[in-house]
Amino acid sequence: MGRIGAPYGIKGWVKLISFTDPVDNLLEYQCFWIADGPDGKSLKQIEIDEARPQGSALVAHIKGCDAREATRAYTGLDLLVSKEELPELDEGFYWHELEGLRVVNLEGEDLGVLHHLMDTGANDVMVVRGDAASIDREERLLPYVEEQVVKEVDLDARIVRVDWGRDW
Repeated sequence: MGRIGAPYGIKGWVKLISFTDPVDNLLEYQCFWIADGPDGKSLKQIEIDEARPQGSALVAHIKGCDAREATRAYTGLDLLVSKEELPELDEGFYWHELEGLRVVNLEGEDLGVLHHLMDTGANDVMVVRGDAASIDREERLLPYVEEQVVKEVDLDARIVRVDWGRDW
C-alpha cells in the first residue's frame, strides 16, 4: 500500500509514500503490517493514529512512537494490509493478482512468469522472468498497456496473453 519515509518533525511523525491511486487513499487505513525482525519475514501490526496530507505528500504519526529518534527504526519499511481489506475493483486488477501468472504471446510462446510490476509514470511495466517452462531464461520488461500489449488476463487459467514477440 505504501512505505514509511523519513522522519517528519520532532514529535514522532513520518512521511508516507503512497502506492495507492489516488495517493490519499492510503489515509483510509489505520492499521498496517510491517516487516519485523532481522529476516524481514515476520510481521507486526502498527497503528497510524493521526495522518494528513502535507503539501504534495502525506505525513502520519505511528501510535506509541513519540520521538524523532524512534521513527528511524520504521524508515523504509513497507506498509501492508491484508488482501481482505482491499475494496473490490469495478475494473482492472490489483498488482498482487497478476504476480505469478504465466505470460504467453499471441504465437503461444511462454515468455515466463510475471514477477512484479513497476510504475514508470507513463505506464506500468511488467517484469517477466523466464524459467524452466518458458522459451528461455531471459528477463523481459513489457509495458502494461491494455488492448495494445496486454490482450487478455485470465486469472482462472493464470495467464496474461500479450502481443509481444520473443525477440523484442
